[in-house]
Amino acid sequence: MKAHSIHEIQKELKSFDQKELLELCIRLAKHKKENKELLSYLLFDVNDEKEYLEKVTMEINVLFDEINRKSTYTTKKGLQKVVRNLSKFIKNSSKKETELDLRIYFCNKVRASRINLDASKIISNIYYREIDKIKTAYSKLHEDLQYDYKERLEKLAIV
Repeated sequence: MKAHSIHEIQKELKSFDQKELLELCIRLAKHKKENKELLSYLLFDVNDEKEYLEKVTMEINVLFDEINRKSTYTTKKGLQKVVRNLSKFIKNSSKKETELDLRIYFCNKVRASRINLDASKIISNIYYREIDKIKTAYSKLHEDLQYDYKERLEKLAIV
């Protein structure tokens, strides 16, 4: 079955009344955890991005604490889990400033936790891939916002 375009879905949604739309949203939220998380963000966190950032950084801290650093394999798996969750949080927000803040926080957290980037090619790739994503997001920002982030990026030595 082929999915309809966003335009077609938008047109169809306009024909529903409020109660039917509510039922559709609830059904969509029940279907997948990611849908529920996105709906939660849109309903409760979209108006206060700063609070959302605090919640996400706390979640990242918890995930970092859970990383088993006894071997490079478990460290790699733990970092991959953090990056997966990080991407999910960034996708929910879809604001470039939030993306930059979270990716910079992740890189600073990796450095602060003294994870040996040379221990594994995969671990270093995870870190440097995030650096590349920071550069990409930074280049898409307005000049004034770029100036605000320049000092933080210089600490990571990527500007």
